[in-house]
Amino acid sequence: MKKGVLLVNLGSPDSPTAKDVKPYLDEFLMDERVIDVNPVLRNIIVRGIILNTRPKKSAEAYSKIWWEEGSPLIVLSERFMGKVQKHTDLPIALGMRYGSMSIKEGLQELKKKGVDEVFLVPLYPHYAMSSYETVVVKALEVQQQDFPEMQVTTLPAFYSNPDYIKILSASIAEGLKGFDYDHVLFSYHGVPERHIRKSDPTKFHCQLNGQCCKTNSVAHHTCYRHQCYDTTELVKKELNLPEDKVSTSFQSRLGSDPWLQPFTDKEFERLGEEGVKRLAVITPAFVSDCLETLEEIAMEGKEQFQEAGGGDYIHIPCLNDRDDWAELMAKWIKEWEEKDALPETNIR
Repeated sequence: MKKGVLLVNLGSPDSPTAKDVKPYLDEFLMDERVIDVNPVLRNIIVRGIILNTRPKKSAEAYSKIWWEEGSPLIVLSERFMGKVQKHTDLPIALGMRYGSMSIKEGLQELKKKGVDEVFLVPLYPHYAMSSYETVVVKALEVQQQDFPEMQVTTLPAFYSNPDYIKILSASIAEGLKGFDYDHVLFSYHGVPERHIRKSDPTKFHCQLNGQCCKTNSVAHHTCYRHQCYDTTELVKKELNLPEDKVSTSFQSRLGSDPWLQPFTDKEFERLGEEGVKRLAVITPAFVSDCLETLEEIAMEGKEQFQEAGGGDYIHIPCLNDRDDWAELMAKWIKEWEEKDALPETNIR
């Protein structure tokens, strides 16, 4: 059998225009693992309400962060793939969960190169229904329908992998160099609380009470909240960050249902009001900078913090196409290629 690799990231509209943003948002928000309600209700919410107002506003946000080469997330993902390719002879393709650069096209590209054993790499460090899980489910659905001869092995969530933590910590240390911070905020993408409970295989461990995430359980394999807090703790330990200068929050929420807290925008306000003058923000739920990190956090977040009384503000970039990150991915690919081995995850 011939092996190959499919990297999968979130995706992007084809342009920062309402015309292109609308179909992208439709595919994204109609995903049953993103808005996990009754299909009829989801259709009403998305196509009856959101898509009548959101595309124009989202297009304006995309236009603020769009690069000359295109969508930052797409460009960065392509650069990353190019660097990884330099370290392996295996064919590598890139697909997106949403948008025109599809998972099916990525698998088709690999098939043309004779690949029938695929290493699926969801480019998300943590397990969540609306990110990691939906990539895996979609990829397997496409594989079974269109490429039944292919075998697929999936890279597990790597949020606690020691080598990954070292590289994430190194990138943060570089971002903090020369910045005499008062506080470091780890801001992760938010999800509804019900997603945490739905992903709990025990159906009783995840109580969202602040204690369950500290109690070892099989539920931690699929608990996004635990994994986010664990990433913060591992980086904090790696960099010896002061306990009283680090906190974790969750950004981006939709609707009125309970979402993971504390909310990042409220944290910007709290920290500014409590006298924090120099704030550094990290967004480790993503490995590639995107609309959420570049506009919501780097731009809007700075404004919110400073309006609340804060001062200097920096957003530390995601890993993007760092050389050490590309080399680590190539190492994982080589271990899978030669030994069918997957990276250490250290679930606690």
